[in-house]
Amino acid sequence: MSLRKALLVGLVSICAASTAADRYRIDPQHSFAGFTYQHWGLSTQDVRFDNTVGTIELDPVAGTGTIDLVIDAASVSSGVDAFNKTLRSAEFFDVANHPDIRFRSSQVHFDGDRLTQLEGALTVKGITRPVVLDIGQFNCRFMLIYGRQTCGANGSARILRSDFNMGSYVPFIGDEVTLHFSVEGIRE
Repeated sequence: MSLRKALLVGLVSICAASTAADRYRIDPQHSFAGFTYQHWGLSTQDVRFDNTVGTIELDPVAGTGTIDLVIDAASVSSGVDAFNKTLRSAEFFDVANHPDIRFRSSQVHFDGDRLTQLEGALTVKGITRPVVLDIGQFNCRFMLIYGRQTCGANGSARILRSDFNMGSYVPFIGDEVTLHFSVEGIRE
């Protein structure tokens, strides 16, 4: 084999290896983020965001990948219009100045071909903190409705509101919140 041919084969091999990860686009109709918090020590309340988009790249064989989720902060939905306005205010999410909440993974963890954990950075109100998302459910399958491979996952993490300049009403309303994500991605 000539040197030129050997270099070409090597280059093709490197390119093939670098594109081994499957790329998925987050399906906004089946992907939601939200959080739960303690309300005055009486009950656990649920709030969700109605608009989540982003991308996922996964290579379970190599144990690598990246996740980039973008949540529209103004899509916060508590079920009560007056409370939604408060959540959108500067006291909480300050959507006028910080319209997006973002999670970007820095490391993915697999057990075999099952995604189990994501390490990354969560940005809320322009403040970025490290966070670890535990993945409770992860499945992939071919979906006839899309004609493509689709993966879904549910994940959660605990954070402190005060770490993101959202500590209003602590300790009466719990500082610790549990983030939860239900995400489905369709392979591009």
